[in-house]
Amino acid sequence: MAHVAVVGSQWGDEGKGKIVDWLSQRAEVVVRFQGGHNAGHTLVIDGVTYKLSLLPSGVVQNKISIIGNGVVIDPWALLEEIDTLADQGVHVTPDTLKIAENANLILPLHRELDVLREEAKGGVAIGTTRRGIGPCYEDKTGRRGVRVCDLTDREALESRVDALLAHHDVLRKGFGAEAVDRATLLSQLADVAERINPYVDVVWRLLDEARRGGKRILFEGAQGIMLDVDHGTYPFVTSSNTVAGQAATGSGAAIGAIDYVLGIAKAYTTRVGAGPFPTELDDEIGQGLGERGREFGTVTGRARRCGWFDSVMVGQAAKVGGIDGIVLTKLDVLDGLEEIKVCTAYRLGNEILSHLPSSAPKQAAVEPVYETMEGWSESTQGARSWADLPAAAVKYIRRIEELIGVPVALVSTSPERDDTILVRDPFDG
Repeated sequence: MAHVAVVGSQWGDEGKGKIVDWLSQRAEVVVRFQGGHNAGHTLVIDGVTYKLSLLPSGVVQNKISIIGNGVVIDPWALLEEIDTLADQGVHVTPDTLKIAENANLILPLHRELDVLREEAKGGVAIGTTRRGIGPCYEDKTGRRGVRVCDLTDREALESRVDALLAHHDVLRKGFGAEAVDRATLLSQLADVAERINPYVDVVWRLLDEARRGGKRILFEGAQGIMLDVDHGTYPFVTSSNTVAGQAATGSGAAIGAIDYVLGIAKAYTTRVGAGPFPTELDDEIGQGLGERGREFGTVTGRARRCGWFDSVMVGQAAKVGGIDGIVLTKLDVLDGLEEIKVCTAYRLGNEILSHLPSSAPKQAAVEPVYETMEGWSESTQGARSWADLPAAAVKYIRRIEELIGVPVALVSTSPERDDTILVRDPFDG
């Protein structure tokens, strides 16, 4: 029985939420393994929209949903998300949600430091969501972070907070900010602990038991491979590893637990915030893609930059991320275009490249080499089988498969769960 990891193959916002929700119908356990509430997954089920950031998409279907140790957790944001779902009729309980005891906590001081740094950078800011993700990961790596398990022990919590403040108060002084109020922070954490602690569990053990019990596990990634802190467009990246290998590290599951890696990619390309974007369109076509695709960030509300599909980037992500199959989303956004372009290589000066270089100046300087394909006038919105697609759309999909070297396993033709063409079920391995 296969266990599946879902990862973004571009710069995030590829439509992972819908696909994970769709796959959750076939899984018993759904696991988030990296990122924080900078992620945004939108689910549309029977006309109802659910917006998730920290919670795994399986919670909407009452599946066992796990927040792994690789996730950085803002407990206040998590509780707010739980309360919002309750207002929509979805009740998250300690029986359905499990939080890794060794996950690190995002505190108010992390959010504040994020804002201080971004504002100090001015026009050269990275473009973070200002939610404290990066500073929290820094403290985790620096071995001074506060973890979920610390909420159960007041003495241990005070010791961890003191170690953290010894570092942060120095940083804050450099920005001209006041020191953190220790008593207030401890009081805030004591209040939140009462609601968080019932969800805490030994996640690695739960996953081992699930595997041995023959349960299907779905590992849910956030952001995209080109935002990976090692393999993405550094420094315009997130603060965690977004590749499928992180599914094991970020949850405590054995690496052998992942049988199939499913990459998600839009039928075009988008990006939020700063950073290189070789196929970006600063014209009416790009604006049209954004309007038809409703390209606004789930978390920030920022307009996404839009451009043509970049097969070099997605092909590279597939190789680095070990992707076995691709889900092509938002195919319907391309409806009505007379011609569609696909980037097949980069030009850097007199050199033709088949990969995106690691150097930031080179990434910014590369120019796309395009192949032009025939568009289609028919609507693909809501298509649920190959027979529903225009011949030109099928040809476009097949060409993408050739260019990225990975077969298309599913095609998504609207935000609705059932508007999906299944070519190959990832859970069949």
